[in-house]
Amino acid sequence: MARDTPLSKTQRKKEMLGLQALGVELISLSSEQLAAIELPEILREAVLAAGRITDFEGRRRQTQYVGKLMRQVDAGPIRAQLNAWRTQQNTHSAQFKRLEAWRERLLAEEGALAELMQAYPQADEPQLHKLIRDARRERLGNHPPKNYRALFQYLRSIIGGGD
Repeated sequence: MARDTPLSKTQRKKEMLGLQALGVELISLSSEQLAAIELPEILREAVLAAGRITDFEGRRRQTQYVGKLMRQVDAGPIRAQLNAWRTQQNTHSAQFKRLEAWRERLLAEEGALAELMQAYPQADEPQLHKLIRDARRERLGNHPPKNYRALFQYLRSIIGGGD
């Protein structure tokens, strides 16, 4: 659609709802995350106020106000920062799941240790073997998962996987 053609009412409403949804994301951020995003002071105050409101109707009205203020701001940098945080979170989650999968394979499959040693030769095989053996004993004896956690920590140190 050409730039000189006015937006239809539906398109304007869709954009406004998108900005309001972006405002809702801002409201859900922690104060540290909110401080990391450059916002006009009036918008920052409105977002902080919305976070403090517990009444449903009051929060809804404040959210609409935040959406209205969002129309006066370039939403691109805000979206970019939120997307960067989401990407970082998704990467961290994927690494965590990969570590959990290795731990479960090591505890369930006999050949998994050899496969892990092939993929990560810097690992200490006797230490891994001991951690796996002790974690299996813990499971069988319904003991606290001390070695189960230690195995995860060791895998994190050799494979990497977020902090």
